[in-house]
Amino acid sequence: GWEDRDPRPRSRTDGPLLIGSGVASATYPVLVSPCVASARALPDGGFLVRVNATDIGTGARTVLAQVAADALGAPLDRVRIEVADSGIGFAPMAGGSSGTASWGSAVHEACARLAGRLAEHAGPLPDEGITAEADTSGTADAESPYARHAFGAHFAEVTVDTVSGEVRVTRLLGVFAAGRILNARTARSQFIGGLTMGLGMALTEDSTMDPVFGDFVERDLASYHVPAHADVANVEAHWVDEEDAHLNPMGSKGIGEIGIVGSAAAVGNAVHHATGIRFRELPLTPDRVLTALLEHEHPAGMLGV
Repeated sequence: GWEDRDPRPRSRTDGPLLIGSGVASATYPVLVSPCVASARALPDGGFLVRVNATDIGTGARTVLAQVAADALGAPLDRVRIEVADSGIGFAPMAGGSSGTASWGSAVHEACARLAGRLAEHAGPLPDEGITAEADTSGTADAESPYARHAFGAHFAEVTVDTVSGEVRVTRLLGVFAAGRILNARTARSQFIGGLTMGLGMALTEDSTMDPVFGDFVERDLASYHVPAHADVANVEAHWVDEEDAHLNPMGSKGIGEIGIVGSAAAVGNAVHHATGIRFRELPLTPDRVLTALLEHEHPAGMLGV
């Protein structure tokens, strides 16, 4: 419905509610770190792929098995993944939207080498199988002459209660260009999770530093407010097909954080559209919004000064 949007602030109301919509762009760099991995072909026809990845619930095991199966030309159910063991060798942490690209590059290289060895091997496999290893040091972290980024556009629709100052996000939409999407189900989940985190940044999440002890006052979920189910109404994530030959063997870009970075700005722009007030500080809590609304209605001062 963006084409029907009246750009004038305060152009939509519903009783005491001011309704607004906003958009913001997003970009996040493509980060890749060195990693080691190994792939072994087993006599029973299966494959064991080992990489010291950290699966924090984002589906690392699943997507790495897909990368391995693709490089090996083998069915997915033939691939077993072992992760989170320091004995496997070095690997980067799960962070910076770089996990899949970093771990996957090493897995792909090891599996491609193994596939080459298997093509040259005749007869049954030895009891210990055949193993290939990969170390992407010097390649994954090599400088590229190309700018490599993921991109996104975030849209938000909000209601602002002129009585309480409460902001509600009624619709949140993200559309992304993030290279080749390796797993549509887990990718959409991460995008929606990122959008929700951006909503929390916009409306509820705040940290206060204790001036005496130098520690954060909000240290639990009772005082540090993250979005709950009731705060997340209609959230959608979509992407455009994108091919970029200057990334990694999978053609993928990180998607963990690109879903976050434009959300708060889109919500802020929507609140500006709803109220005509430009807020410069987050989160947009009811006390801040209501104070600004009262000052907007009574510019000489709330006490009539």
